[in-house]
Amino acid sequence: MNRPNRTVAGLDVHKDSVFLCIIDDSGKIFEHKYGVLTPDLDCMSNDMHKYGVTELAMESTSIYWIPIWRVLEEMFDQKLVNPYFIKQLPGRKTDVKDAEWIATCVHKELIRGSYVPEPVIQQLRQYNRMMFDLSKDISRKLVKLDTCMQRCNIRISNYISNVDSKSYRMVAKAISQGVTKPEELIKHIHGRTLNKHGRDTMLAALTGVVTEVDSDIIGMLLEEIETLAAHKDKCQEKMTSLCKKHYPKQLERLQKIPGVKERSATSIIAELGVDMKMFATASALVSWCGLRPRNEESAGRIKGRRIVHGNKYLRTILIECAWAASKKQKTFFNRFSYIQVTAKKKSRMKVQVAIARKMLVAIWNMFSKDQDYIDPILKHQKVA
Repeated sequence: MNRPNRTVAGLDVHKDSVFLCIIDDSGKIFEHKYGVLTPDLDCMSNDMHKYGVTELAMESTSIYWIPIWRVLEEMFDQKLVNPYFIKQLPGRKTDVKDAEWIATCVHKELIRGSYVPEPVIQQLRQYNRMMFDLSKDISRKLVKLDTCMQRCNIRISNYISNVDSKSYRMVAKAISQGVTKPEELIKHIHGRTLNKHGRDTMLAALTGVVTEVDSDIIGMLLEEIETLAAHKDKCQEKMTSLCKKHYPKQLERLQKIPGVKERSATSIIAELGVDMKMFATASALVSWCGLRPRNEESAGRIKGRRIVHGNKYLRTILIECAWAASKKQKTFFNRFSYIQVTAKKKSRMKVQVAIARKMLVAIWNMFSKDQDYIDPILKHQKVA
């Protein structure tokens, strides 16, 4: 039986140009270089339609592939390819143009596309990753705020656990408004802190040399932190709204897992999606996330068991959930953490990574089998 003639295209994407190569069963039939502006991409699309292209592939080059993908998404069957896998394929890679090599690999069915989520998930990802960036910016501004306070010899950060606490913010706000007397500033310090370190110690820590410039800079930093926090809240509201509109069942199910609340649930959906077809097994998902240990073994000697690279955003949120889940009493994750850390003397951080992996396996089963989360300990108690 003869296979129908296939016409495919390969795109070599750069910041300011796209190189197109079209091939069919007879070989290369067209190649051209285009710009990256929308009219240029429309012209490239017309040329591909002219030659009957049905399938195309492009390398995942930084973020430059994203606008190309968006313009061509509804017109062609696209594949996003990791450059690492193309380079590993045999061939005269140094003698042919990149676009031609990509098209050749697609035509011979040597590669498969990377995971590109649906448009709603992509929107959620943008909000989610913006929130990660905002959190980093807030942390940097808090460090600058404390540096400014230390310059004035206001040393309360030596006696509190977190510079983002309510007491610290209220003291900084009072200073920005021109209040510098220790007797007035100490009214904003929490009672437990006063009892722990003593009133005299805290008065000494609040006694400093504050100029008008210092007050102005502290006020500016506080305004920037409040603005960043407001943007972060707005992103979370948008994410929650999108999840409730498109994935209400998955959002509710995720929050039944110990340690997972609304923020974590929306973040998991944003990075993972709800369709597990791209991950044939739970092990494939664990590897994609980067929670699988490396296989560095030679001559029977284990050289390392560090986790592999993967989706750092999903891994971060899962490990945060693992810390919360390990502290929730009468749950499987709490009992697992206690046994591994206390009885078996394992590293607490490694145990949290193991809990995050177990949590991800549970999520894969929930989404692929359309089931709710059932804690093993509670299940056994009901059976008994």
